[in-house]
Amino acid sequence: MLAERRGPVLVLTLNRPDRLNAWTNELEDEYFARLDEAEEDPSVRAVVVTGAGRGFCAGADLAALAAITEGVAVQPRPRPRTFPLTLRKPLIAAINGPAAGLGLVEALYCDLRFATPEAKLTTSFAQRGLVAEYGIAWLLPRLVGLSRALDLLLSARVVTGAEALAIGLVDRVVDAAELLDTAVAYARALADTCAPASMATIKAQVYAALDTDLATAVAESERLMAESFTGPDLAEGIRSYLERRPPAFPGLPPTAR
Repeated sequence: MLAERRGPVLVLTLNRPDRLNAWTNELEDEYFARLDEAEEDPSVRAVVVTGAGRGFCAGADLAALAAITEGVAVQPRPRPRTFPLTLRKPLIAAINGPAAGLGLVEALYCDLRFATPEAKLTTSFAQRGLVAEYGIAWLLPRLVGLSRALDLLLSARVVTGAEALAIGLVDRVVDAAELLDTAVAYARALADTCAPASMATIKAQVYAALDTDLATAVAESERLMAESFTGPDLAEGIRSYLERRPPAFPGLPPTAR
């Protein structure tokens, strides 16, 4: 795993290019540790994750899968695979090449996805004799709709970046030479202009609202609005606007975990 700071943005690079960054427990542990560090560092305001070489992540390392089929016990993981969804800060995937199986799931755990036109995305599970793993059966229909999700899951067909954009699987398509810089620029704009506390709360609201009704979501938003009216971020947001200057919002405090 490579880590690079670009101002308030942390760029994480899955670094197994000879294996198309295929996922292993060791890679997962390092990735999650880096996300933990980003969570606890107030100077990190957004994270971009991409892959080294010509791929984003080819999915689970097939050697590990082969060991499972031979009866090797699966070791329990210290944290659930959905851990990236708990990051309070914006997490953006820059999909620079193949994203398959678990690799696609990891991209879906990000808040936004930028991809190249040539990027190849596939669920791949059905073609390996597997099921819709790691919550993708919950995530995918919420992004692309029920029938499109079933199409992608049942057929495991390959979707290029252009089609992925058309169906809502990714949010932007950018030429390969500009992909990472574009994702970082977007993350930098969030970091420079938006209150970290607001973004963290908004993320929590959006994910929670997926499983609540409108009345519950409205009631929660009203409670949070009342809190925000008495906080320093609103005052700074108004002052910076009136004074025609960039806002100076504080970073998120470390968590208690």
